[in-house]
Amino acid sequence: MAVLHRTLREEPRAFGLYEAACAAGDRLTSAVDAWALSRDGDEFAARFTAAVGGEGGTVADAAVRRAAAASARRLLEQHPEAGAPGGNGLSGEVFCLLYRGFFADVVAEFLRSAVAEKVKLVVPLLPALDPEDHIADWIAEHVLSLVPDPCGEAAQGTEAAEKADQFASAIGDPIGSLRLIGQGLVPRAAGRALGLLSDGPSRDTDGTAHEGDTAA
Repeated sequence: MAVLHRTLREEPRAFGLYEAACAAGDRLTSAVDAWALSRDGDEFAARFTAAVGGEGGTVADAAVRRAAAASARRLLEQHPEAGAPGGNGLSGEVFCLLYRGFFADVVAEFLRSAVAEKVKLVVPLLPALDPEDHIADWIAEHVLSLVPDPCGEAAQGTEAAEKADQFASAIGDPIGSLRLIGQGLVPRAAGRALGLLSDGPSRDTDGTAHEGDTAA
């Protein structure tokens, strides 16, 4: 993961990973029908993967699709109510977990496909430990701590969140303001997950200044 972060700092457009992660993050925050229209968990997982996974034939695109599937699967394992008809079981807290977990999964799935075979060759004892699954889990767990939390951002802007919730309620959006907040955080979330941003005051890759982020 350190090598990936260093590579992306030197060339932010390497592998097309940042662009793919941002596009998928935008799709995630727009995929309201995945939880609003699903009849059960299986349909939720299928709708979410199709809506967020996108298309494209690059390694980054494939990693995004696998990340979408993994995120939906994990969400249903931990919160089966999220697949309830009409999305009634999807709370704001669960949405935030899904959001942050997805960006962590993008990094983990990219490294699983790009590095796993080379790791097996370099360290031949690792295959006995099922390295692909373990490495991906370790990576996702670490990256999760880097991704900004829409719920935390919402808590800092209560008045704006209330107004957004009123609007969201009017259009039948079960996630409310968190979806809109998450959408605004996408460049920052992708940048943090991919090592392009770190702690400290600086600017996102789109030039927007944020406290707590420094161009790495």
